[in-house]
This record gives sequence, structure tokens and C-alpha cells, in this order.
Amino acid sequence: MELLSSLKKEDILDLFSHGFCSRCQAFLHARIKTLRKRKLEETSSLDEGFESSGDHVVDMPLNGNASNSESLTKRKRKRWDTPKNSSQHRLDSAASVKDDNKRVLGSLPKYLVSCKQSDFELLLNDGICEDSSFENGLSEERKERIRYSLVRSRKDFTFVERVNTREINVLQGLELHAEVFNALEQRKIVEWIYRLQWRGQQGKLKDRTYSEPRKWMRGKGRVTIQFGCCYNYAVDKYGNPPGIMRDEEVDPLPPVFKQMIKRMVRWNIVPSSCIPDSCIVNIYEEGDCIPPHIDHHDFVRPFYTVSFLNECEILFGSNLQVVCAGEFAGPIFISLPVGSVFVLNGNGADVAKHCIPSVSSKRISITFRKMDDSKLPYKFSPDPDLVGIKPLTISS
Repeated sequence: MELLSSLKKEDILDLFSHGFCSRCQAFLHARIKTLRKRKLEETSSLDEGFESSGDHVVDMPLNGNASNSESLTKRKRKRWDTPKNSSQHRLDSAASVKDDNKRVLGSLPKYLVSCKQSDFELLLNDGICEDSSFENGLSEERKERIRYSLVRSRKDFTFVERVNTREINVLQGLELHAEVFNALEQRKIVEWIYRLQWRGQQGKLKDRTYSEPRKWMRGKGRVTIQFGCCYNYAVDKYGNPPGIMRDEEVDPLPPVFKQMIKRMVRWNIVPSSCIPDSCIVNIYEEGDCIPPHIDHHDFVRPFYTVSFLNECEILFGSNLQVVCAGEFAGPIFISLPVGSVFVLNGNGADVAKHCIPSVSSKRISITFRKMDDSKLPYKFSPDPDLVGIKPLTISS
């Protein structure tokens, strides 16, 4: 055993992967499965609220690289405002938060094997008790308010351009709220998205929900998963124009996304008058992009983008230029930190175009949008879980 403990993981895997008779292989396989089951039971408390009773994680290959790391480093406060008071400070990326997320999220397997879809409660105070500065015994409401107070917001984006002979601030209406979802919550959400991707690949989602086009050039072919409605990006082969496809069906919003919406409403990021009823998940591989555009007016304003895995930049301007495949030129870049919510409204949604240049590493985003009542799919029914959500009241 002393000799075995001195070997590296790779050497141990090589040792147990060949050279044994079928009987020994079966015995070793049974022992390894028993050990893995015990380890999963020991760490099950970390995933409380993610899996309902009766759901099981399907065995991954022995060379899988799923990480159970849940350590959260205490972060230094950057030059942000609390949600109660916006200021003129510049938006700086939080390097320590980025490092945290690389450790927690960077080792996820490319695809997680699917399990049953079940209700998943994104706790409003997830991870808060891991910070020693917070005492045990606090009420759930108090913990939520502490988490809410850590959100840092910027609403002062300004860039003046001449549009139709008038000089206007084309970024008016944009907001960025950082640290809305912490590293532990991001890991849970990303794992859920990977499971949705696996279900799409296996044909377990409706036809128009999941799309994985063939990559025929740089920046083309990113994976998209649509919920609530099917949006047509361009005139299709049947002559249907861009916009919501009213006669097409997709899957409804998953429970995890509804929990995200509830949080954003409660934390005064999403107004209760414009609660999203649809969303699109974009899964970017290195080199993928989104070309310059203004979101279709089948969706009302504002709409909201949440970022995961890696920080990226979004480019804005009334006249963005395509330099080459995946590369664009424009006057203003805004960084989108992981775990942040970016709100597009006003001139920032209707006058300025926006795009995502080719990303340098894997990225996931979820864009939540509310459909115009006159454009709802014919078979659409409002979700009762998204009715009557009340925002937190802020005392003076």
C-alpha cells in the first residue's frame, strides 16, 4: 500500500486498466463503483437542492474529470455600488472572482451524462455560510439581504454618437450587476446546462428547442437551446421572416432558470412589470461569436444576459464594422464578468448595435426575454411559478 500511495493518479489508472483476467477486472470494477458511491454520498450535501429524491447521477467514465471543489475565496470589494446607490466608478473585472470560478468550473467534463429533470432550488443564500464573517443562526431573509448587499451595480454607461444628425448617448439604459450568482451557484447552473445539452443531443428535447448547426467557418455553429418560444434568426426555407415562430413549440423554462428569474426580480434587477417568459442559452466554443445586431422587437425591453465560465467583452456602437470572420470594430467595449447580469434597455437596446467578438475560451450565456403579448406562440401558457414575485423592499 505504501508503494501504491506513492504513485501518481495516472500511473494508478494505467496499472488497473489492463493485464488482469476477466474475473479480476469484474472484481476491481465492483470495488471502484463501491468507492465512488461512498464518495458521492459523502459529498451529496454539497449538491443539496440540486437533485430531488429519485434522481441519480449516471456513472461517468473512469477518466472523467468532474470537480467537487467548492472552496470560495473571500473577495475584495471592487469599485462598485450596492444596488441602493449607483455611482460614476469605472467597471473593473474582479480577478479574484475569476480565479475562483476557473478553479470551481474549469474542470467540468465536456458533457455530463443526463439524469432525470427535477426541481432544483437555487437557494437565495447559497454559499454564504462558508464565509466566516457571517454567523450561523441568521434567518433566511437576513442571509438573502446580506447576499443582496454584495451585488455591485453600474448604471452610468455613457458614449455619445451622432445618430440621424442628433448627438445622443447610445449606451443609455444599460446596466451591469456583478456577483449576482456566486461560484457555487454558477457551478450548479452550468452543470444543469450541460445536462440540457446532453438531452438535446439525445433527442430528448423538442425539435426546435435544441440546435447544434454544422461549423462551416469560424464563428458559425454555436450551440443554442431555446425555451418558451422558438425564434427564427433569418428568413427560413419556407419564407418565414425573422421573429418568434408562433406555430412552433419548444420546451418550457426549466426549474433552474425560473429560480434565476425569481432571484433577479427579488433583487430589483428585473422589474416585476417585465418578467421574462422565454430564454436562449448560447454555448460558445473558442472562436465562436455573435455578429452585430439589434434584438428583434417581438421581445419587449428590457432583456437580460447572464454570463458563465469565462469573462468576455461585448461591443457596442451605432455603426459596428465587420473586420473579418468573428472580428468586429466599434467604439466601446464592456466586460461581462462571470456571474453577472447585463441589462439591455433604452438606447443601448434600440439604437446601438451590439455583438460578441470571437471568444478566446469556452463561454456560456443565458439571455432572458419577455415576449410581446401580440407575438406569443399560439399554444403558449403563462407559467404560474413566475406570477406574483415580489422584490425585496429596501429600508433607508
